[in-house]
Amino acid sequence: MDREPTISRDQSRTARQGRGPSRGLGRDVLVASICGGVVALMVGASYAAVPFYNWFCRATGFNGTTQVATSAPATGPIARKIAVRFDSNVAPGLPWKFEPEQSEIEVNIGQVVTVFYTVTNQAARTTAGQAAYNVAPLTVGSYFQKINCFCFTEQTMAPGEKREMPVVFYVDPSIANDHENDGLNTITLSYTFYPVRDPVVKPLASGEDDKRKGNL
Repeated sequence: MDREPTISRDQSRTARQGRGPSRGLGRDVLVASICGGVVALMVGASYAAVPFYNWFCRATGFNGTTQVATSAPATGPIARKIAVRFDSNVAPGLPWKFEPEQSEIEVNIGQVVTVFYTVTNQAARTTAGQAAYNVAPLTVGSYFQKINCFCFTEQTMAPGEKREMPVVFYVDPSIANDHENDGLNTITLSYTFYPVRDPVVKPLASGEDDKRKGNL
């Protein structure tokens, strides 16, 4: 009887070794693809997190983020008073002098108040900045309502220009119903101006005078 051909151990080992690199290469490609997908997902999530975080802070007052109002409170001011302090800062790289005209005022809760900050561009060139803001204690951010503020838009200053910038605000009367703030006597409103490298150019219509520079 004829014997079937057999494969030696050396031949079998050689065959397995020949298949090994291709399998390893396929596995490496799969792992690299998965890693690349994870990195892309993380990058996309990081970009999406910034606007989401800003929206969340504005909606909830988280981290001392103030709110935006369109009008005075319907209930009007109440008898309870509170002190509001004003803080100003300028980040490195922006040659501005920035300070409040008053360091502190006392207001009735619910009273609409207008205060001014003074900004001076100390550079011999046009510069632009954007103000970041919050209030302390951080828990009162949802009650601090701004009707108008220079912080809503970028500010562009001509060389040596000095400008008064208004803030119109009130403390929401509903804070009186929050018993966690029963002992609250002072709120600090803080701003920090940061440089804007590529400011948005907003030309004025012909015939508008320099007084418009102070309006928001």
